[in-house]
Amino acid sequence: MRLANKVAIITGAAHGMGAVTAQRFAQEGAKVVIADMLEEQGAEVVSAIASSGGQALFARLDVQDDANWAEVVAAAQNAFGPVGLLVNNAGISGSAFDDPHDTDAWDVLLSVNAKGVFLGHKNVIPTMQANGGGAIVNLSSISGNAGQNRVHGGYNASKGAVRMLTKSAAVQFARDGIRANSVHPGLMPAMRTSGATADPKVRAKMLERVPMRRTGEPVEVANAVLFLASDEASYITGSELHVDGGYLAS
Repeated sequence: MRLANKVAIITGAAHGMGAVTAQRFAQEGAKVVIADMLEEQGAEVVSAIASSGGQALFARLDVQDDANWAEVVAAAQNAFGPVGLLVNNAGISGSAFDDPHDTDAWDVLLSVNAKGVFLGHKNVIPTMQANGGGAIVNLSSISGNAGQNRVHGGYNASKGAVRMLTKSAAVQFARDGIRANSVHPGLMPAMRTSGATADPKVRAKMLERVPMRRTGEPVEVANAVLFLASDEASYITGSELHVDGGYLAS
């Protein structure tokens, strides 16, 4: 198994891409902490993993809350041991807001999508340093590389921040045995918080920019995250993996 006995915290893992990633990690032997605000859905993911013979627990986490992060790390270590893997997946869609100059939208997008990743680094990296290293995979987006219509600029800014926070961590903590990489999904099934980009007509127009002419699947992103978290990527850090059907190449 590619992640045998490793302890992983995955944020936003109660639904969508995070849940699929948590299940893939458990299939590969990781002990997974489902860190999310959605308790009922999180419990369902834990149950699904347990029914397949894996190990998981749910920990309620608001990624914007520094103290809450510390509680989740402590819970993970008490249950499973030192945390060696962190996947910062939680985020809010940039199409959830109609007004591109909505200041409140800017604040929440930067707080959840970027500050949440920073706080994950702040609270998990010290335990990785104390225990010989680890791997961090941060979910950015093609929106962290390119501007788009129908997306609040705060989303592009927040995902660009994730991209650079990842590179910063890769450089600063490489000598501690810590790797940090980012994954950049392209057009995927609509998020729980999606607005305009959930409209079928809008999505059809967006697909015209995708060379493969199809929407990606959550498991395709999960497999990319799994690779970067595993020892198969032992000499990869500070890199970006685009899972976008060729969008950024066009």
